[in-house]
Amino acid sequence: MLRQALQAVSISPRAQALVERAPLTRDVVHRFIAGETMDEALRATDEIVTKGLLVSLDVLGEDTRDADQADRTVRYYEDLLHRLADANVSDRAEVSLKLTAVGQALDPDLALDNARRVCEAARAAGTTVTIDTEDHTTVESTLESVRELRRDFPSTGAVIQAYLRRAEEFCADLAFDGSRVRLCKGAYGAPEEVAFTRREDIDKSYVRCLKVLMAGKGYPMVATHDPRLIDIAGALAVLNERGTDTFEYQMLYGIRPQEQTRIARSGARMRVYVAYGTEWYGYFLRRLAERPANLAFFVRSVVTRD
Repeated sequence: MLRQALQAVSISPRAQALVERAPLTRDVVHRFIAGETMDEALRATDEIVTKGLLVSLDVLGEDTRDADQADRTVRYYEDLLHRLADANVSDRAEVSLKLTAVGQALDPDLALDNARRVCEAARAAGTTVTIDTEDHTTVESTLESVRELRRDFPSTGAVIQAYLRRAEEFCADLAFDGSRVRLCKGAYGAPEEVAFTRREDIDKSYVRCLKVLMAGKGYPMVATHDPRLIDIAGALAVLNERGTDTFEYQMLYGIRPQEQTRIARSGARMRVYVAYGTEWYGYFLRRLAERPANLAFFVRSVVTRD
């Protein structure tokens, strides 16, 4: 019920205005957001890669319904990728892209063309793009766009949300040689007929998906902060005789940073999902909805400051 309430608040303009005006909000938000500007994000990226970790940069913003705004987003990504190359970190930092940020709700063909431009810029910079999966209503069209992008850009990554009832099926379709698949639990609201709602069921689905991906020929990207699932992923990697360079772990910026460093120092590949930008509200609320511990951190920070 708490998760559903937070998800409802995440799309409420009135709640957004209240949260954004709260004097302590920004301090707490910076726990999860690397900043609002490209310079701040690049500084965070440099700090992370210096520690031996990898990065996936996400420019916050979604549900664009204006073609000019979608074009500006593409050009922003092109600039970001150029700067990653100039900073000599593009071999350790990729970008994540939401198709709704480049016009999916306006015109799927426009969004696909815009995504191609970002993928082209990534290839020129010497890195890759992972296409984020969003609301359940866009999942199939997003995966179809990924299939199209891979015709010219084979390294384009896909994201599967384990809370979806079809997640295992999606993973089986993507477990082929060269396929990069980020497996996460899922942070968007969805009706029970298309998604699991109990934590136990989502975890079981995650493990089933892990088994498919680890036994396949692709490159699994294990996106979770759950210690049990991390241990299971490691065991499945051993069982399937996977080397440490054939899969990676992923965690969000600001969550379990010491564990991120520990995993990297163990010899495994550890990537940090670094989100930044001015449109942080929806992303921030989804992070709180994912784990009660995140909400507890938010409340504790406010109480302590008071």
